[in-house]
Amino acid sequence: MLEDKTPQRTQLSQLGEFGLIDHLTKNFDVKNASTLKSIGDDAAVLDFGTKKAVVSTDLLIEGVHFDLAYMPLRHLGYKAVVVNLSDICAMNAKPTQITVSVAVSNRFPLEALEELFDGITLAAKVYNIDVIGGDTTSSQKGLIISVTAIGEANEDEIVYRNGAKEGDLLVVTGDLGSAYMGLQVLEREKQVFQVNPNNQPDLDAYTYLIERQLKPEARTDVRELLEQLNVKPTSMIDVSDGLSSEILHICKQSKVGCNLYEEKIPVDPQFINVCEEFNIDSTTIAINGGEDYELLFTIALDDFDKIKANPNFTVVGHIVKEEESSYLITRANTKISLKARGWNALEE
Repeated sequence: MLEDKTPQRTQLSQLGEFGLIDHLTKNFDVKNASTLKSIGDDAAVLDFGTKKAVVSTDLLIEGVHFDLAYMPLRHLGYKAVVVNLSDICAMNAKPTQITVSVAVSNRFPLEALEELFDGITLAAKVYNIDVIGGDTTSSQKGLIISVTAIGEANEDEIVYRNGAKEGDLLVVTGDLGSAYMGLQVLEREKQVFQVNPNNQPDLDAYTYLIERQLKPEARTDVRELLEQLNVKPTSMIDVSDGLSSEILHICKQSKVGCNLYEEKIPVDPQFINVCEEFNIDSTTIAINGGEDYELLFTIALDDFDKIKANPNFTVVGHIVKEEESSYLITRANTKISLKARGWNALEE
């Protein structure tokens, strides 16, 4: 059979706002007992009983946060959910619901939004959360996605950024820097394609890095892991804007300093290889890259024995007095002042 070169494109105006909402949300079902009313009324109704609610929201804007030249809409929908769930995880809370709002220009047919919502639906299934509402409107600037995530936790379980104490250990989950290098690979291949559209990129050597960029995962497992180990962090944040920036957020709000050790920073072998290919310093990227969506937290020194054998966690430094400031300790044992050089959404 011949491939259909003119796929069906359904104008959104044919459905209207409420018809579009009904169409895009028909596959969402309710999984959490705390969701009393989801989509279909003026507001969702949630019942957390004695638990505390945790809420976070993020905007993703075409041309600022994503490029549809290499970001599939299904992956974008999935990622839009994950980046918000990561904020709930960073409070040591359990994500339970999200709302999704979309502003879309007339260049997007219904089929494009179906792909976007396929990704959102998959993320809701994977993370066992309920999609309980949102909004749709038109845009003159392409695609804009806003997701609000809601979670629950007992009051004594919630972890803030301001609890780090002198002597605490700095711990990160997973590995760092891969998402940024995945983006560099995709940007390079985009430039090659623009010069020669017949060129088909060979991305086999970059699969892990590209997946970290296009389809990150939220560390919803960490809360349970720490509970099983009987460890409660003293402070916590997610690594979305770069390790250096996140460490300094904790230090500022906790009124402390820190020593971060270069040799301890966890990185993937594929990341090292691609940094060499691009002639980029791997440590610079690992501490400044961003979009890893791993968790950074501090624990009391007494808890070290509980986590030291766990492959999910790496101790990368320790907390010192505020007047001792914050430094990167290099492999050559020199001290470099730690600066926030991660992602800044308002930078020109």
